[in-house]
Amino acid sequence: MPKIGRFATPAARAAYEKVYDETLAALPSPAGTHDVATPFGRVRAYRFGEGGGTPLVLLHGKSATGVMWLPNLPGLAAARPVYVLDLLGEGGRSEQTAPIKDAGDQAAWLSAALDGLGIGAAHLVGMSIGGWLACNQAVRDPRRVASISLIDPAGTLAPIPAGLILRTIPVMLPFVSRWARPRFLRWIDGTGGEIAPDDPVARLISATMAHYRPALPPPVRFTDEQLRSITVPALVLVAGRSVIHDPALAIRRARDLIPGVRAELWPEATHSISGHFASEVNESVLEFTASLP
Repeated sequence: MPKIGRFATPAARAAYEKVYDETLAALPSPAGTHDVATPFGRVRAYRFGEGGGTPLVLLHGKSATGVMWLPNLPGLAAARPVYVLDLLGEGGRSEQTAPIKDAGDQAAWLSAALDGLGIGAAHLVGMSIGGWLACNQAVRDPRRVASISLIDPAGTLAPIPAGLILRTIPVMLPFVSRWARPRFLRWIDGTGGEIAPDDPVARLISATMAHYRPALPPPVRFTDEQLRSITVPALVLVAGRSVIHDPALAIRRARDLIPGVRAELWPEATHSISGHFASEVNESVLEFTASLP
């Protein structure tokens, strides 16, 4: 049977939809909501902001859905039109209908989504696995990319540590996942404090992990040749306290291999950089894209 992302049960979907609706309400009201057909399924996109210019297209982290951009949206949408996507195969309101087998398929569905939204080229802004997706697009279909902003991108510049993979195992086990998920999210967050139980982003990530069963290929780290082949302007922000890769290796490969890159190591940031440093991330992205079409 083809491997397609799905909810565990109809009851799991209903429980997830309730949390999704509640957390989505925390976002500013979108100027438009779009369901875009692609060869791999239907992609949900929300549009924020008004005016013209090349839009920002925001690509979220693992299990987070577009809700993860809650801290960033007001500032970004005040400066440029913004599209927020629920990544295909990652839960949310997007609906996968065909297997996504490799990096080529990942680029193909994103290109089709941009087509359906009428976007010729976009400033792709990706957090974590969304950063990998943005980089993948620049490598495989640069005609759709005005620039890439990679925010602590997972599996992109440095390997995902074995320890991270091991820590995800209890999260998926039925009898221990209830306590394992909060511990895992605190570890990823990296601040050492408790995550508020009513935090919209954490609630939805936890619900996605509990109720959705993804069937996506793991990200394949880009080769030196692939990174050297990038022709679009690139911004890379690496969190110095990130647990999803070796930050020193990630920043070194970015600086050594991506032509003309603006690469910054933020020593105090954890992997939750886009949330905990929302205003600083916004400032960096908007400054970077301001000089571009």
